[in-house]
Amino acid sequence: MTDIEDKIEKVIELAAPVARVWQAITDHEEFGQWFRAALDGPFRVGEVTTGRVTHPGYEHMEWRTTTERMEPERLFSFSWSPTDMEPGADHDNAPKMLVEFRLEPTESGTRLTITESGFASLPDPERLEAFRRNKEGWDIQAQNITAHVGG
Repeated sequence: MTDIEDKIEKVIELAAPVARVWQAITDHEEFGQWFRAALDGPFRVGEVTTGRVTHPGYEHMEWRTTTERMEPERLFSFSWSPTDMEPGADHDNAPKMLVEFRLEPTESGTRLTITESGFASLPDPERLEAFRRNKEGWDIQAQNITAHVGG
């Protein structure tokens, strides 16, 4: 698997200030609105955030992420495992994915770069399907956050 297949990168130009985009991605309730997830509590570095997915057709899926970094108005990241969404799965020994949201100010607002990496750690039968599915998912989420912040 090449590096390109190990990560998805999505760059979005948003017509909203960095502070507004930061709020939309780090406030758990606001994040849940555009991402379509009902989260049980706030994002805190080193802690697990739980909840459930509310996107139509995916309501049976659990939400379980560990917040890795929060550098105000610059970087927010969390890790998760594809097994985290399966009730009763072995979360501790599963491969992990890393999602990063990087914010940069621009003349017209904010450049948001979303990167998800770790696909190479998935077993062969799942790897390409997970990559394809998540790539489509990030296309949808890019549209969601763009509409949410008004850009």
